[in-house]
Amino acid sequence: MAAHELFISQPAVTKGIQRLQEFYDIKFIDHVGKKLTLTDAGEVLYEIAEKIFELESRAEESIRDFQQRKRGHIRILSSESFGDYYLPHIIIPFSKAYPLVRISMNILPTEQVMEQTATLNNDLGFISYPVEHPKLLIREILEDRLVIITSPVHPLTRKQTLAPQDLKDEQLIMHETGSAPREAIEEYIRKNDISVKIHLEISSNHAIKRAVEDGLGIALISRRVAIDEIRAGRLAAIPLSDPSMIRKYYMVHHRDKYLSEPLQSFIGGVFEWAAAYLRELR
Repeated sequence: MAAHELFISQPAVTKGIQRLQEFYDIKFIDHVGKKLTLTDAGEVLYEIAEKIFELESRAEESIRDFQQRKRGHIRILSSESFGDYYLPHIIIPFSKAYPLVRISMNILPTEQVMEQTATLNNDLGFISYPVEHPKLLIREILEDRLVIITSPVHPLTRKQTLAPQDLKDEQLIMHETGSAPREAIEEYIRKNDISVKIHLEISSNHAIKRAVEDGLGIALISRRVAIDEIRAGRLAAIPLSDPSMIRKYYMVHHRDKYLSEPLQSFIGGVFEWAAAYLRELR
């Protein structure tokens, strides 16, 4: 039977057992007439062999699962805004469609996302501004509208759009230096030669929204970042008249990265979601 299962002849099986016993200088099988029985050592070896065959079977099943896109692990790093307010809308439906594909997602500054992606420590990165890197492929995936958020009772809420002079002498709550929203508003101020007061500098979107809710000032932010508070009536959002006030987001991966089928499916889902989101905005 063993010979049949292994697709070899019976003499070859017998010879293999003899060689094994000679090599270890121990008997695995006792011959009693025509009957074969396992020795204690043979019993132990048999139990181990069974486990090996079980592992082989599990390995084959796992490989088939990967081939059929049932399994995998996608490691994602993202800058704060995209990771907190956009990625969940992509990850959740993907996880429902591919329940055996594990996703790990962590928030890091853009510079660290780039560094980790360049050393293949993750599969995909999402960043708030493009950075040239010889090892990385960067693709724009989305541009979103930047709006001024205020408390619902702020005088600016009476306006449909805001001209540069509407911001004159307003108290601005700013993102940290070097961030994409901070650079956008500073360029807007310089370009239009307006005077504003920088009341607070905060690196957290959550803290900025809370400060604006409490009437401590106004802030420039991506509309999606404040959409829940806007819908709940805790914040008001007024677009700027300048159509160039947008924020772009980018996806990045190593140029030599092997894109598994689960990863390709996830990337496809990113672009499908982004296209649907832009249609909704229009």
